[in-house]
Amino acid sequence: MGSRRQSRERALQVLFQWDIHGNTDHWLEDFWEQNDTASEVRQFADRLVDGVMTHHQELDRLIGAHATNWKVSRMPVVDRNILRAALYELLWMPEVPAKVTVNEAIELAKQFADDETKRFVNGVLDHIIETEPRLADKRGELSNGATQPKSPGTTSGAHGS
Repeated sequence: MGSRRQSRERALQVLFQWDIHGNTDHWLEDFWEQNDTASEVRQFADRLVDGVMTHHQELDRLIGAHATNWKVSRMPVVDRNILRAALYELLWMPEVPAKVTVNEAIELAKQFADDETKRFVNGVLDHIIETEPRLADKRGELSNGATQPKSPGTTSGAHGS
């Protein structure tokens, strides 16, 4: 497994706990002690976690605006944190190609959720990439030789409010 994929998995695990507990004061160091990882894995994971925590209100606003019939607060914890981390990568990590970010988010959904989540994550990210003005460069990446993720046609369905 690549170090970035492992970083994304660890970041999702931390974000899941943060989402439930509301802070990292009492458990984050224990998490890292129990999940020994290479320093580059932890650095990338920390960057994702810190970014999501810092920008979670903006990320949630974007997710909510593009997840038809869904309130972010009502989404499964895994789903919203996969989306938050992927959107953070798309918006604040220009060195990571959009295709990689979307594919990794879908892989996390496959690993930690179900097929419905995979379609939901793909649809929401696809819609945001297509419409968010700050992602014009990422759209360009996808249209210049890379295959854009397929939209499932809707971002509602089993994930409705």
